[in-house]
Amino acid sequence: MRLISVVSAAVLAAFGGLAWAGPLAYVPNEKSATVSVIDTGSDQRLSDLAVGQRPRGIAAGPGHLYLTDGKTGSLLIVDTTAGKLEKSVRLGDSPEGISLSADGKLLAVAVEDDNAVVLLAAPQGKELARIKVQGKNPEHAVFSPDGRWLYVSAEEAEQVDVVDVEARQQVASIPVGKRPRGIGFLPDGSRAYVASEMAGKVYAIDVAQRSVIAEIAAGQYPNGIAVHPDGQRVFVSNGRDGSVMAIDVVSNTIIATIEVGKRPWNMAITPDGSKLYVANGRSGTVSVIDTAAYRKLADIAVGELPWGVSIR
Repeated sequence: MRLISVVSAAVLAAFGGLAWAGPLAYVPNEKSATVSVIDTGSDQRLSDLAVGQRPRGIAAGPGHLYLTDGKTGSLLIVDTTAGKLEKSVRLGDSPEGISLSADGKLLAVAVEDDNAVVLLAAPQGKELARIKVQGKNPEHAVFSPDGRWLYVSAEEAEQVDVVDVEARQQVASIPVGKRPRGIGFLPDGSRAYVASEMAGKVYAIDVAQRSVIAEIAAGQYPNGIAVHPDGQRVFVSNGRDGSVMAIDVVSNTIIATIEVGKRPWNMAITPDGSKLYVANGRSGTVSVIDTAAYRKLADIAVGELPWGVSIR
């Protein structure tokens, strides 16, 4: 894996030697086959890493990036200190979303053509289990904050499948709207929010009861979900509208709409909750949103077809 510099060679003498002011945002670009690295302190794109052939899902952990490669059907494990590919692990055809457990010990990958979630040890990438789910073409598999559950969304489904992580099996399904996409849990794990693209809604789910407690009308083709660290707001991206909406958790209503780029997709929020970063697939940009003022701060050029964002 080569490092493509977009700043001076002196600054990028080694990936581990980069100087930055805030956490780093990592953006996989499907068509460019790169990961763009953004300093969230300055909102400057620092570099691009050439990774795989079609990087999609991404999760950032201590010292490593984990990516799915839709072309080769692999998990790519990148050493962020050395700035190089450490290992490639075969997963199956068309892997997409990836999630890292809060303790950093487990990875979950949705493998679309297998109708399965692959559970792996982190950072080694050793496969621990391959769990079949009912939803066809699973796209996201997201750990609950306590690591007990995986919520799985599928492109050809009207449900969210619930996997018991310890038991390594699906134990329930929760009906939602057509084509569920992004999933996010509140920090205390009490609720999950699921965007259903074709229904044009976000569904609030009571995790203990495994039932929908609210249906929130979003924009056209809602897909990405990001939960604010304060647990009071949830953000949803609307692919056709080119917007991001903020949901108030207490009332489960939309309280703000922010215009972004074309085909906004998956998103991430900085650890302090001050900024939200959304990948705009058709614009080749990442929009930066002030989460307190609900306004766009910047558009950062990245590669072609950015899929999402992970911040660490």
